[in-house]
Amino acid sequence: MVRAARRAGRFGAVVTAMATPFDAEGRLDTAGAVALARHLVDNGSDGLVVTGTTGEAPTLTDQERAELWSAVAHAVTVPVVAGSGTNDTAHSVELTRVATEAGAAGILAVTPYYNRPSQQGIAAHFAAVAASTTLPVIVYDIPVRTGRKVAIDTLLQLVHDFPNIVGVKDASADPVGAAKLKARAGEGFDCYSGDDSWTLPLLAVGAVGVVSVSSHWVGRELGEMIRLYLEGDVEGARQLNAALIEPVSFQSSDEAPNPLPTKAVLRVQGLPAGQCRLPMGPAPDWLEPKARSMLADLQLWRSNRPARAGVTNPDA
Repeated sequence: MVRAARRAGRFGAVVTAMATPFDAEGRLDTAGAVALARHLVDNGSDGLVVTGTTGEAPTLTDQERAELWSAVAHAVTVPVVAGSGTNDTAHSVELTRVATEAGAAGILAVTPYYNRPSQQGIAAHFAAVAASTTLPVIVYDIPVRTGRKVAIDTLLQLVHDFPNIVGVKDASADPVGAAKLKARAGEGFDCYSGDDSWTLPLLAVGAVGVVSVSSHWVGRELGEMIRLYLEGDVEGARQLNAALIEPVSFQSSDEAPNPLPTKAVLRVQGLPAGQCRLPMGPAPDWLEPKARSMLADLQLWRSNRPARAGVTNPDA
């Protein structure tokens, strides 16, 4: 019996958490953001998250966020998901309204960080955000940055009460919890991996794709790996995932946290990036040579990789 292929998520399988380009003086480079967005779409991104963690959202003004959402949403044909969450509920509601008016296709709402609210407070925060928009809302669960895990029961109650809460970006490194959530939330609920290295394990428990950082340089390969898995070629997906471990792991480290490595890769490739704003940047001197070496190894692997039907090598 041939098993029917599972679907990718409503925003696609590979949704890139896009970096925010700045100029040499650290000012927002809107034209560069448009160029980068189009490059990502041409190289495997099915959707884009604009002003998420990788987009340095905490360092952006409200005006800069609105300018980015509007410019990118009008420049590409894929869904643009706006990272409108902060640790202030009223501010998050206002930004969500702005993103809705700017042309975003969806909202990414992060758990309030630093405050460490109770589950009741977390639920009330997401309820306020969801009630402020008609757009689909993805809850971003990343305890390592926020200090709080969104409990399964909290999320299930939100999904029940707000039909526009349609999924989660899961960066909790808890596949057992993800499996329980997916089993109880149903087929219409989209679980996206929020950590590139956990994508294959989460696909195994029902995830529909990844909100990715490394898709800035391996977007096509991540898309292929997800497609292989969803079509039932588990071994093919496993082998490709194994080949991607090194380029995927480049995205962050204690010495160079995300998005420092991403911007180094973009600069090496001659793409709009600039440096990160403080407190993240500027990048250490060793990072660009390391990015150049990673890209060289990646290109060598691509050149030596056997051709597969329906797969295009963007660097061939």
